[in-house]
Amino acid sequence: MNTTVLRIVLDTNILIAIIGRKSPFRWIFDQIIAGELILCVSNEILLEYQEILAIHPFVVKTEIFYQFHLISEDDDDNKFVDCAIAANAVCLVSNDKHFKVLKTIKFPKVNLLTLPEFVQEFKDGLTDY
Repeated sequence: MNTTVLRIVLDTNILIAIIGRKSPFRWIFDQIIAGELILCVSNEILLEYQEILAIHPFVVKTEIFYQFHLISEDDDDNKFVDCAIAANAVCLVSNDKHFKVLKTIKFPKVNLLTLPEFVQEFKDGLTDY
């Protein structure tokens, strides 16, 4: 059994999708609350989250020391990419089409998953991490 807790970065639209008590993805939010997943955030991401999420013990504020500018179509999305890299997150979860470019970039490698992909890969086996 792997006792390492997964570190993830969530795009704001994903955070909104997982918070609702009746959301089919609520289990992801519950796993963050329970400490089974670690949510990595930067100052910029916190500003974007501030109306949605109060800081919780299982949210890790991550300092960004370098901006990679990997997404050119929407520069604002780069804050999530830079946080994922700096936090050494296992993945960045987003359904935003601008993030798809990450699949073609070899360095720095960011494991991009859509919400359905994240569910498929981690829902059943999360306690193994």
